[in-house]
Amino acid sequence: MTKKNKNGFCIIGLGRFGMALARTLADADADVMVIDNNEDKLKKIRNYVQDAFLIDKLTKEAIEEAGVGECETVIVCIGDKVDVNLLTTLNVIGLGVPRVIAKADSIEHGVILEKIGAEVIHPEMDTATRLAAILLGSRAIDMMRLNDDYVVSEIKISSGFAGRTVKELHVEKYGLKLIALERESDLTITEFTQDYILESDDAIVVLGKFADADRFERMMLRY
Repeated sequence: MTKKNKNGFCIIGLGRFGMALARTLADADADVMVIDNNEDKLKKIRNYVQDAFLIDKLTKEAIEEAGVGECETVIVCIGDKVDVNLLTTLNVIGLGVPRVIAKADSIEHGVILEKIGAEVIHPEMDTATRLAAILLGSRAIDMMRLNDDYVVSEIKISSGFAGRTVKELHVEKYGLKLIALERESDLTITEFTQDYILESDDAIVVLGKFADADRFERMMLRY
């Protein structure tokens, strides 16, 4: 039943963090595979992701058969059992996955994960939305997650928009609301008109759903 998911993401463990990360990546049209030992959790996410596998025991053979070794990035989000987290992370690394990220529940846990070759995330400090933005190559300078997948995101303006007006950004077409402009490091502009002229070093602060902010950023990459 081996599945090919080249250049995609695999999330192992659908706790609160893993589920939010899977939904956020899927909403941004990324190829996502998920693995968990709970069928109810898989049912909640199955319609959003490319593949969803029920695996009771995360042996190296089981995750290899699911196609984890074909993924570009694997995020191990198992949090309730440190031994399973460590062994699964080690097995994923052993499959030759280019980038392995693992959730750590303590500083000591994180140190061990780093020693075996994984990147470490601490859910109490790193939100799923922020991690998704990093994984997707977000241009956002900073991002804050709100409820219901909404974010406040500060995005650097592409040089191609220098000399254009705020109106020409068309943020409303992406379901976003422009709430501020950042000019230089110490000037925040909250009162501006649609005819306001943008400069090359400007950044904009928008409010909206993460997937919409991601679409807007991808548009920026073309300029």
